[in-house]
Amino acid sequence: MSSTTHNFSNRVVLITGATGGMGQAISRSMADASAQLVLTDLDADAGAALVDDLGGGDSIMFCCTDVSDASSVKHLVAQTTERFGRLDCAVNAAAIEFETVPLADCADEDFDRMMQVNTTGLFTCMKHELRAILKHGDGGAIVNIASSSSFRPQHQQPAYTASKHAVLGLTRSAALDYASDGIRVNAICPGAIDTPMLHNAMKRRGRSADKVAERLSPLGRFGRPDEIAAAALWLCSDASSFTTGHALAVDGGMLGS
Repeated sequence: MSSTTHNFSNRVVLITGATGGMGQAISRSMADASAQLVLTDLDADAGAALVDDLGGGDSIMFCCTDVSDASSVKHLVAQTTERFGRLDCAVNAAAIEFETVPLADCADEDFDRMMQVNTTGLFTCMKHELRAILKHGDGGAIVNIASSSSFRPQHQQPAYTASKHAVLGLTRSAALDYASDGIRVNAICPGAIDTPMLHNAMKRRGRSADKVAERLSPLGRFGRPDEIAAAALWLCSDASSFTTGHALAVDGGMLGS
């Protein structure tokens, strides 16, 4: 699905994890669809470079944010509404993954860090995003990036798996609570997507790309970040107006095999 299918010219869209593989593709697609963009990540230099690459101007801003810090997230959303006057959509793509051991060997601090970013960070982002969307009173959409591991865990990823299961719980709970306000909340569950995070994970485990793609996708290839972006645009658009509380697998058939 091309971003040209959608027109976001009157919408303000916030994207966390915007400089990462999937986050950057979503940012580019939203820019192509004429959204007013608020991009956020931890890397200020990468954020500035992305803004420049997208053409800069008054319709896009970058705000360096640590999603695991509640005050940082609150500042982000406040900056969004101060700059653009409202928030219509949010795509929460910020996440980490660094595990190489099974549960009995998982360090307490590693589990805490994974949950702090992937779960508590998402909760905090959603809380402030929902409050901002509610203020203008005419609905909106939130898309959370979950994982195929939300349904089918991989070996040696106990904390990541737990965090991504929690993403679905938060998504579905918010979808029920805010449906009457016209706010739709959905999740995307990517499979093996060709991103730096995936390649770093393969390197840590000493696995080859060909073998991983063959094992994780009946299509026999990695997904592309723009394929996740296409799903995010659809879920934020009016084309998905009757879809909420849904976990959309974009995984090359992994969960269906």
